[in-house]
Amino acid sequence: MIIPNKKTKIALIGYRLGIGGAERVMANLSVFFEKQGIEVHNIIVIDEVSYNFSGKLINLGKLKNKSNGLVNKLNRYLFLKNYLRENNFNFIIDFRFRNKPFQELLISKFLYKTKTIFTVHSFLIDHYMSNWSFLTRFTYKDSFKIITITNKTRELIVQKHQLANVQTIYNPINIEEIHSMSNEPIDLNFEYIIGVGQMETEVKQFDKLITAYSNSKLPDLNIHLVLLGEGIKMQEYIQMVEQINISDKVHFLGFQKNPYSYLKGAKFFVLSSLNEGMPNVILEALACGIPVVSFDCLSGPNEMINDKSNGLLVENQKVEQLTVAMNLFIENTDLYTICKENALPSCQHFSIETIGKQWLDLMKLNN
Repeated sequence: MIIPNKKTKIALIGYRLGIGGAERVMANLSVFFEKQGIEVHNIIVIDEVSYNFSGKLINLGKLKNKSNGLVNKLNRYLFLKNYLRENNFNFIIDFRFRNKPFQELLISKFLYKTKTIFTVHSFLIDHYMSNWSFLTRFTYKDSFKIITITNKTRELIVQKHQLANVQTIYNPINIEEIHSMSNEPIDLNFEYIIGVGQMETEVKQFDKLITAYSNSKLPDLNIHLVLLGEGIKMQEYIQMVEQINISDKVHFLGFQKNPYSYLKGAKFFVLSSLNEGMPNVILEALACGIPVVSFDCLSGPNEMINDKSNGLLVENQKVEQLTVAMNLFIENTDLYTICKENALPSCQHFSIETIGKQWLDLMKLNN
């Protein structure tokens, strides 16, 4: 690969550099792009940084005051406008939620003055573009590209909004970093399966995971359930566990900056979500060498999991079948062994090196 000219400059714009899946993609791409000799500027609007990243950091969150009033918002807007103009970027890649249609119209037409790539990280595309197709087309039809992270999402956007500039590039994972971090020791002295995700909303449906687990054979076999994540619904889940009398088997460990050691130590990972974009945690589990049990929800799981090869796909929202799948992995050791052996090889084509090259190809920066 020919290294791009050092003068090539890319602005990555997101809400923060911590917590979310889109934010982790932004951080991973910043590292990859800088290694290719590209000058990277990470622009965030919330003062929160926990992921490893490369390049310059422009933290607009530090300019926000307590009132966050109109004058303060205008000052941040003008700062960003001047910064983008002064740096004359070759590309802007926008990772934000964009659920204020008229604000996004102004941003796309008057703030972003270079080739702009808008990413869509959920099957719930209304978080990124207006329901009014004429407004969505006017806002995005002239952008360099709209990147979706699953084919299902791309198909939905094309069907609903008739946009011609939509392409799929999967989320990348940094397999080398995951391997390194997964070797950190943890203090768990029991067998367990694991669930990971935010507990602020009902999307991850940990109540369904707890129900499926409690109805399985795992508690009687002393195989525990570990849950990583935090949010306002955690107390509700704790009360649920107490009511069905499995408190000694279910462990709420909160948010973990390094979830990989916990994933590596688990027998398998379970995803019980109502919907997804492309859940990075599935790839992270596979990269840690463990198979996955997942609802076949929209969207993502069936583009990462090959049923009975590297995991088990369960009919969407069928809690009883989730229980059956958990039992199957415990009872059928041959099937479990096959899926475990295939876990790591099955995620290699999602590596940052492979996906990063697709980004370079998109921007024609590899010639």
